[in-house]
Amino acid sequence: MQMAVMAKARSALALSGRVVNEAVSFVAFCVLDLVDFLLCFVFKAVDLWIEADFRPCYCSSTKEAITSSGKILVSEQGGESKIVSLTSSKLHLEDISDTLYSRPSLVSEVSRLTLSELKRFKLEDPVLHSKRGNSRCSTFTVNTPIVEMLQGKFGRHLSHQIPRWSDCDCKLCTSWISSSPQNTNPNAKATLFVNSQCPTTDEAGEAVLFIHGFISSSLFWSETVFPNFSRAAKSSYRLFAVDLLGFGRSPKPKESMYTLREHLEMIERSVLEAHKVKSFHIVAHSLGCILALALAVKHPQSVKSLTLLAPPFYPVPKGETQATQYVMRKVAPRRVWPPMAFGASLACWYEHLSRVICLLICKNHRIWEFIAKLITRNRVRTFLLEGFFCHTHNAAWHTLHNIICGTAAKIGSYLDAVRENPNCKVTIFHGKNDEVIPVECSYEVQKRIPHAKVRVIDNKDHITIVVGRQKAFARELEHIWNSTNHTN
Repeated sequence: MQMAVMAKARSALALSGRVVNEAVSFVAFCVLDLVDFLLCFVFKAVDLWIEADFRPCYCSSTKEAITSSGKILVSEQGGESKIVSLTSSKLHLEDISDTLYSRPSLVSEVSRLTLSELKRFKLEDPVLHSKRGNSRCSTFTVNTPIVEMLQGKFGRHLSHQIPRWSDCDCKLCTSWISSSPQNTNPNAKATLFVNSQCPTTDEAGEAVLFIHGFISSSLFWSETVFPNFSRAAKSSYRLFAVDLLGFGRSPKPKESMYTLREHLEMIERSVLEAHKVKSFHIVAHSLGCILALALAVKHPQSVKSLTLLAPPFYPVPKGETQATQYVMRKVAPRRVWPPMAFGASLACWYEHLSRVICLLICKNHRIWEFIAKLITRNRVRTFLLEGFFCHTHNAAWHTLHNIICGTAAKIGSYLDAVRENPNCKVTIFHGKNDEVIPVECSYEVQKRIPHAKVRVIDNKDHITIVVGRQKAFARELEHIWNSTNHTN
């Protein structure tokens, strides 16, 4: 009897907590909607004052096609955005996530839900209802800011090498455009920064590609598992850890849309082509798992194994017409609690607020690193801080939307393609205490790839799945690669 009373009390307490969280979240994010709206004008004014120009943002769009330039970006409602008409053959078909310019405020969402309920209870005007029912035209949205951004790829490329006033201009963050000896190669700016560790012998060795997650860098691998590989592994494998486009020491072009195609092409150019890699293993963390799957689909005969850490796979329910919007709400639910959800919501929903965060943190990262060392008396290794700070708002914003949200309708087909490839061994690691990406995501991947092995590590989260257990993880990777080579 006492147990039942306690269970009911816990249930009532949990319900009360959810109600409070919902109420506080609604008020907080309504305020944030207004703040972000006002920041739009503030940044335009400051950009115009400092740079004598302001770049278009995603606050507004128009339904009128701009045909004079020949560069038109269209988005069918509920579908993916694509460039369908171009005057230059140099720019390929791009996939742009509609979450970049379609992020309704809480007030508008409440209004939409209210109208939906009115429709469901047939309280809407029947005349209007019949008129809407007879409409069969397919509507398209042309987003002018994106068109203007894409036009910047032609003609203004050189001017965009200069960092924006709100981005850091230190040597580390701008190493890709510096005049240092290692950048005398005219093609250096067209390749990623690659942190490599190769055998000293003349033998080519088996290749392994490491891909980091969101707002991180190659240091996530080179400072953890690289030093902990055995002597046999170091003499047998060529290890390549990349800084993704827009992160770490890699190029951070302001005109880039940071689409899946751009990320993949840069990896191929910087590692596969530059180092003549024919077959390779992939180790990827978080957002990098999506790029790893896309590479495995694009190079099915070359990828020998996939090791995925905390893959962000959110299966879209049947009947859901807006896959990108669904995933955005799963990743960033606009709740003040837990704190991780609040941070993700700030980064995903608010273009100008996230730019403020980058302005305060990334532009002043040297100050924050100094404070961290001062507080910890230099006992903390700052490679995680360096990876977190060294990116631009443009890179983070577009990568988050175009990779995490934009691939929502594709990642299922990627998993199906990997499932049908018997030569690719798939292993998944996930921290049981991961608050960034729930462990259920890994089990969903296993449902699509039954032969994938899932290992859930107790008392580990999104970062400590590697950091803190790097020796054990290095041995696990060696076992995966060796077993793959023996079976093949």
